[in-house]
Amino acid sequence: MSNIVDPLVGQIADRVRTERERRRWTLAQLAEASGVSQAMISRIERGESSPTAVVLGKLSAAFQLSVSSLLALAEGTQDDTGEPAGVRRRDEAAEWRDPATGYRRRQVTSPHFPAEIAEIHLPPGAHVPYPAAAFAFVRQVVWVLDGHLTFHDGDSVHELDAGDTIELGEPTPRVFANTTDTECRYAVILTRGAQP
Repeated sequence: MSNIVDPLVGQIADRVRTERERRRWTLAQLAEASGVSQAMISRIERGESSPTAVVLGKLSAAFQLSVSSLLALAEGTQDDTGEPAGVRRRDEAAEWRDPATGYRRRQVTSPHFPAEIAEIHLPPGAHVPYPAAAFAFVRQVVWVLDGHLTFHDGDSVHELDAGDTIELGEPTPRVFANTTDTECRYAVILTRGAQP
């Protein structure tokens, strides 16, 4: 998908830059913390490149945020009142698309809700790995809504069908994979745990 078509590219660019500047990090420091090259971070911050799901996972891990939190903040769903967001219509919700895999993610809850809920559409053949650090300080459940998900939890592999759930334990590298020829749709529900 072209970056020009995705309305979230600019918002993600602003949020990544804001999170980096809040920590008073240079591009080099964020690159070191995330494992993402300075050149790629610079392109993302300028809105010239949309991060893939893998890169977004590495950046959010460096910021000690969940991918859901980073995207919700980028979408501007957070307001200053701290009040619940109220009704959010499906057509009004921003949907982020991974330019590498076609993976689509829609944030269901606002940052003020005590649990973060996201709906993900994983296309056939998509393979999305995340580093262990992306799961630090969160408790997470993956709930398959439609299709089949092959979920790698460290060295363990779980084959999950519609209705199946998996509650994640200690942070470990994880991979969300769709090895079928039909789309997989699942929800990710997480809460924040103890922070450093």
